[in-house]
Amino acid sequence: MEKLQQTGFIRNYAGIFWLLCGIIPGSLYGLFFSEHVGLIKPIGDIFLNLLFTVVIPLVFFTISSVIANLGASRETGRLIGVMIIVFVVTVLIASLITLLTLYIFPITLSTSTTKLPAMEQQPAAGDQVVRMLTVQDFAELLSRKSMLALIIFSVLIGAAARLAGSAGEAFRSFLSSGNAVMKSLLHLIMKLAPLGLGAYFGYQVATIGPQLFGAYAQTLAVAHGVSIFYYVVVFTGYALLAGGIKAAMGYWKNNITPSITALATCSSIATIPANLEAAEKMGIPERITDFVIPLGATLHKEGSAIAAVVKAAVALALVHKSLAGWDAGATALLIAVLVSIIEGGIPNGGYVGELMMIAAYRLPPEALPVMMIIGTLLDPIATLLNATGDTVSGLVIARVLR
Repeated sequence: MEKLQQTGFIRNYAGIFWLLCGIIPGSLYGLFFSEHVGLIKPIGDIFLNLLFTVVIPLVFFTISSVIANLGASRETGRLIGVMIIVFVVTVLIASLITLLTLYIFPITLSTSTTKLPAMEQQPAAGDQVVRMLTVQDFAELLSRKSMLALIIFSVLIGAAARLAGSAGEAFRSFLSSGNAVMKSLLHLIMKLAPLGLGAYFGYQVATIGPQLFGAYAQTLAVAHGVSIFYYVVVFTGYALLAGGIKAAMGYWKNNITPSITALATCSSIATIPANLEAAEKMGIPERITDFVIPLGATLHKEGSAIAAVVKAAVALALVHKSLAGWDAGATALLIAVLVSIIEGGIPNGGYVGELMMIAAYRLPPEALPVMMIIGTLLDPIATLLNATGDTVSGLVIARVLR
């Protein structure tokens, strides 16, 4: 019996073991041989490019097939409605926790702004909306920069396949078959994860690591403290709410690979394949997983919401103000929700969110470079929350729809 238990343990955690076999040597290489980190970076780039290549057809087939095969429009509407509520509520909770933390540990920043390249001219608000929701040519859908437009197109294709009735039966079968094939493909690509993620961790340790001890140490300490608390405590709370201790244990058992992928790649989109695998092992129904995970990667970003509130506090600290007033706090919450939606929907979404803060608080443009630096340094931990928050939200959504 003991031997069988050991075999089961090894089988359950073999994937994590192999990931560590790649990540630990890669991180040590980046730490001690930082000047030669360029030698291993191409390995990480190849792995990341494979993920980005598979994610476009994967998102299309998963979303369109689940919409095409849903039994009734009422079921679809309920799933979408519950998903939106869960996404907005979790983003607001993340923002409120950050706001309360900043009341207790206010940001005091005394640093000069860093000189950055000239800002590119941004289109008008109407053009931004058009770019966010649509593209000018079909070929432009095949880019991760047009992810929200691809998601909308996939939803429409799935809905059209349902409306076609018996005439669309063959096409619905094609969508379901494509979904299965793309999931098998991502299983193959994820076998390269130890090598690819190890190379990326080495590159991050060599390039980003030293900056964490610079002039922004206090701000980064507060932001990382909030993020780690949210990741460990709040995510566990969501999982317990969704299904008790069993669901919480299942969530953390299967959340390691998505977490490592998110930290290594700093990309919610690149974490979609790992999240889909993890969600399946967590027991989330496929019809929810295939809908919530791709949409969540674009529209649900709790880490970005936390970073937005922190950046607002930093920007106000530069002009000797704070988030103490109710109006300043309410504005920060609103911006956090908007940033969570737009950051993955349009190119340079984080930059647009920072411009929103400049306008909302009537800050001098000199505050923008500081916010951009803070955003860059918070990107790994924010991506961790953005990506892994989708699976725990899927657990909650599954519980509500049960």
